[in-house]
Amino acid sequence: MSEASAAAPGPAPDAIRVENIRKRFGVVTALEDVSLRLGNGEVLGLIGDNGAGKSTLIKILTGFHRPDSGRIFVHGAEVQLRSVTHARSLGIDTVFQDLALVPGLSVYHNMFLNRELTHGFGPLRFLNNRAMRNHSRQYLDDIGVRVASMDAEVARMSGGQRQAIAIARSTHSNANIILLDEPLAAMGAREGALIIELITELKERGDVSMIVIAHNYVHVFEMCDRVNLLRNGRITLDKPTSETSVQELTSIVAAEYRVTRASVS
Repeated sequence: MSEASAAAPGPAPDAIRVENIRKRFGVVTALEDVSLRLGNGEVLGLIGDNGAGKSTLIKILTGFHRPDSGRIFVHGAEVQLRSVTHARSLGIDTVFQDLALVPGLSVYHNMFLNRELTHGFGPLRFLNNRAMRNHSRQYLDDIGVRVASMDAEVARMSGGQRQAIAIARSTHSNANIILLDEPLAAMGAREGALIIELITELKERGDVSMIVIAHNYVHVFEMCDRVNLLRNGRITLDKPTSETSVQELTSIVAAEYRVTRASVS
């Protein structure tokens, strides 16, 4: 073996890998035996019926729930996520449907929520609104989020704009793994296109890895590199989107639904 080949680095570890995750709530089994991987810079679409365990899995990965068993690896290192704060310290952040924005605050105050920039001396500190406003404008422009005014209250913005600001806040806070729980829920075509464009822009940068929970298979193919189907607490499909289609996914889900109904009957 040559020195060059011996010194060649191996492939980078996945952003997240989970092995054999199980989670029960009383007599209800939410996750039975889930193994999943998210590559660096990848967008993974997670699909499945309501109650399939998608939100439970996301809450485990964001540190809100602890699994009953199984292993979690972040950038190759095994971790036990103790809390949402712990997960964020590892670069994992979640954007839920309720967004966790403060409606009465401006765009830039929401961008720096709980991370406010201040200036002054000693204990006498003041909000550095100018710096936060300028940083927010530059960052949102860099990732293609168009907002007319940094001073506008987010309550006055469209659902698509609010979702974009919530995603931007996660990446601006140095998160490199973002978990998106139904980012296109209840949005019109124009607002949905804004979020798809933002996710595509972040994917092209290559420094953020994302898991996107979605129900609309067309959206999955517009945003994602790979798709996983979660059904009855297990991952039953794992394919690159380039190797499948909306029609195939629909057929697979329908066939599994018929099998499930037949076994229950």
